[in-house]
Amino acid sequence: MPNRLIHETSPYLRQHAHNPVDWYPWGEEALARAACENHPIFLSIGYAACHWCHVMERESFENEEIAAYLNQHFVCIKVDREELPAVDALYMEAVQVITGHGGWPLSVFLTPQLQPFYGGTYWPPRSRDGLPGFTDVLRAVVDAWEKRRDQALEQAEKMAVLLEDLSQSVPHAAGSRDSAVELAERTLLRGFDATHGGFSPAPKFPHPSLLRFLMLRGRCCGSVQAERMAAVTLDAMAAGRIYDHLGGGFHRYSTDPVWLVPHFEKMLYDNATLARTYLDAFRLFQRPFHAKVVRETLDYLLRDMRHPSGGFFASEDADSEGEEGKFYLWTPHEVRESLGPALGELFCRAYDLTPGGNFEGKSIPNRLRYLEDGRFSPPAEDEENADALNEARRRLLDVRSARVRPARDEKILLGWNALTVDALCWAGIVLGEDRYAHAAADCAEFLLAAFAAGEGRLCRTWSEGLARLPAVLEDYAALTVAMVSLYETQGDERRIDEATRWLEVILSDFRDPATGVFFQTVPEHPNLLVRRLDFFDSPTPSGTALAVEALLRLGHLTGNSRYLEAADQALESLSGWMRQSPIGLGHALLARQLRDLPWTEWVFLVPEVDTAPGLEKAAFAETWRQRLLRHFLPPSVIASRRIDARGQAIGPTSPRLKPIFAGRDARQEMITLYRCQGFQCAEPIQGEQAVAAAVDRWAAQNG
Repeated sequence: MPNRLIHETSPYLRQHAHNPVDWYPWGEEALARAACENHPIFLSIGYAACHWCHVMERESFENEEIAAYLNQHFVCIKVDREELPAVDALYMEAVQVITGHGGWPLSVFLTPQLQPFYGGTYWPPRSRDGLPGFTDVLRAVVDAWEKRRDQALEQAEKMAVLLEDLSQSVPHAAGSRDSAVELAERTLLRGFDATHGGFSPAPKFPHPSLLRFLMLRGRCCGSVQAERMAAVTLDAMAAGRIYDHLGGGFHRYSTDPVWLVPHFEKMLYDNATLARTYLDAFRLFQRPFHAKVVRETLDYLLRDMRHPSGGFFASEDADSEGEEGKFYLWTPHEVRESLGPALGELFCRAYDLTPGGNFEGKSIPNRLRYLEDGRFSPPAEDEENADALNEARRRLLDVRSARVRPARDEKILLGWNALTVDALCWAGIVLGEDRYAHAAADCAEFLLAAFAAGEGRLCRTWSEGLARLPAVLEDYAALTVAMVSLYETQGDERRIDEATRWLEVILSDFRDPATGVFFQTVPEHPNLLVRRLDFFDSPTPSGTALAVEALLRLGHLTGNSRYLEAADQALESLSGWMRQSPIGLGHALLARQLRDLPWTEWVFLVPEVDTAPGLEKAAFAETWRQRLLRHFLPPSVIASRRIDARGQAIGPTSPRLKPIFAGRDARQEMITLYRCQGFQCAEPIQGEQAVAAAVDRWAAQNG
């Protein structure tokens, strides 16, 4: 007999629908029962791709004896952290305070008033390996609740006060002659692994926004050490096994210091933000290797993670057939059997497949042996055998595709999809790949239609034709950023109207007037103990940092100084955290560095009649845009408008872009470029050849 979770749309919750535990989803029914019966709440939080969540389910939640004890003494609530990030973030902070660490599965004991009084992460059913048994933990909690309830309630009350203080305050930035970004760079350098990249011994996480910040520091501030930290880390990740060398895309993180053994789950947000980061690397370093990583990562998303609606699924599991990583492992015998002796031997040599293996007796394909002084330097043999190796990878991918695949979490999350739109639209123009541009536009149309909740509100998750649950700041801010990126790369001015619509909601309903930082939730978000400020990356860019990015870009595009002032206040409030904990504020650091640099406005007027011989009008309209965006630009905004022979705009226009186009028209019916930096504007440049030459000249001067 299934429990209540059978009616949920979350694949993670449905995985627990046949547990003997009497699970409730988070909501009024469970909380009312806890209040009525004065029972403590056992809150279990996880997600579909989480390996140890599956382990705890098999060991404890499917155990009849443990389930009976839980049902007798607790109201048991199961939460998908990806659906309810505000619930997850709050109680993760509580467990980190209680135990000094966090992770999933997250296991928390609450009063009926939602105040936490004890918690942890994974517990085995019986004590082992220095961990207390889940059975012992449950009995201790019940004993405390029944015999020392006043103490438990007092502890819970203190924890609630502490959580409110931690969640709604930002530290004052101590005075220093050096800026927050300079101090952050020095802090990162102290923790940097100069041999293997990354900023910790193990486990190692990608930190895409941090790498983008370091590339910006290198490009625009002349920091050789920042550029090297980014370059070494990017090359090592793409050479290591955190990257899927057959199917493309990145696994969640590396369990070792050398990026060899990953935690095998694949998350949409990692692949979206890393594709965007490697695209910046390609623009900065101009290495085809980085463009290859972008293409393979986005091709993975289009091939394996795309819903027919145009949206993208949340994740793929770490496990298949009950074993972590089984889908991705090989032996030399399997490779030679699939490819034949000669090609099989070539692949094994190039991708480090050995008889002894490098993970539990099998091998994870990788290219770490070709890192020299931290940079990826494949041997000449690879160039000579490039076609053969590509054929080997294609054939092995076909063989692997016939295996039992890891489970896929097929819910569609607004914020994660918006990050994907952002990566796709930039890749489409920079790499000249129309399929990415079309996928970005299709996904954006789906998001705008499917996630609207009315009255200036959005939903967070969509599954089986139904959008539900309130969106959080990440969703609104990522969607706003995606709309701006779509306009800058594709020129549809309706995107600016959508972007400003949601940015105004962010400013009116999420902003803390005291600090300028943004709350994770709207005031009416249901069933929350504390309304938290959202400024730490986790591991998606923080909602506040995404909002600041949108404020900066729209402020420069629309000339709205109120947006720039709001960005300034938030960044100033976060400067203390940037200095203290730069790894946790990568996107805020990126936004701060963008704000500290002079911005350039590129304004293009493209007459319909101005076409080059042999080029279609639509194709020509993109040559100048691609030529510009292939460069790694300092802080810039790009406004473009197609006009007819009378100088009238072709297609919908946005009134919000009126200031940037004011007084600007196409000269002599030729493409015309207006470029301004700060308060100085250059003379307009006219004609295809002159515009192209000016773009290349400017890029060379600023390279």
